[in-house]
Amino acid sequence: MTDYMVRASSAAGEVRAFAATTATTVECARAFHNTSPVVTAALGRLLTGGAMMGYMLQGDDKLTLQIRSDGPVEGLTVTADAEGHVKGYAHEPKVILPIRESDGKLDVGGIVGRGTLQVIKDQGLKDPYIGETELVNGEIAEDLTYYFAASEQVPSAVGLGVLMNKDNTVRAAGGFIVQMLPGATEKSISTVEENIKKIRSVTDIIKTGKTPEDLINMVLEGLDPVIYEPKEVSFKCNCSRDRVSKVLLSLGEKDLKSLIDDGEDTELKCQFCGKAYKFTVAEMEELLKSAY
Repeated sequence: MTDYMVRASSAAGEVRAFAATTATTVECARAFHNTSPVVTAALGRLLTGGAMMGYMLQGDDKLTLQIRSDGPVEGLTVTADAEGHVKGYAHEPKVILPIRESDGKLDVGGIVGRGTLQVIKDQGLKDPYIGETELVNGEIAEDLTYYFAASEQVPSAVGLGVLMNKDNTVRAAGGFIVQMLPGATEKSISTVEENIKKIRSVTDIIKTGKTPEDLINMVLEGLDPVIYEPKEVSFKCNCSRDRVSKVLLSLGEKDLKSLIDDGEDTELKCQFCGKAYKFTVAEMEELLKSAY
């Protein structure tokens, strides 16, 4: 089934919500990067959150989520746009940790550890918006919840989940974001709070085949949600030879000359999708001439 997300608001316009199912998207990321199950869960949660945050953008705006941390995964990077396109990678994709004894779940917080979450929004202005917060626990959903409250001053609740098959492929993935808008009444706030309390595990919900619309109806129960047109979600990388050549140029004149002097072809891989681009010595010489 095609991944997709929906946005919705309460009938009174005091609350807005987003929900998504993203199993195919997360499986694409797993296959591209050959991630371990626990890294797939971490990256999948951030991809899902990023897709929904991208849905909040307009036009050609783009969003980057960067986690830098002291855990064994070292960091995660995800980018998204307003059209449902998302991509991402883990700095250390093959990290493995034992299942948590406390609840029998993948230890996402354990591989992420402590660090920061940075959100960069390129909205076509001279300078991008950059917000940064400390990680709460490395479980991703709580970290995004704290980011919205601390950096954007928007009271929010975020739920994210990824469930793996025994063969380490992705069985289910998805989540929701619900946000209180200015002027929200105490009744609406308490209704959402009570609804969120009932949702103990997003994973347990999505593994039963619940849709984004089902998630919306759960988080906005009692508030007469109005659900808008769905938007497809997909893993899409816009890398190109031209973009990768700029990475070569970013090495600087000295290092590029050193590669040429080695007399060997150079291969660079896109961090997001793993596609390889090979540059011959002659091509690197042309790059050098054009830039320096």
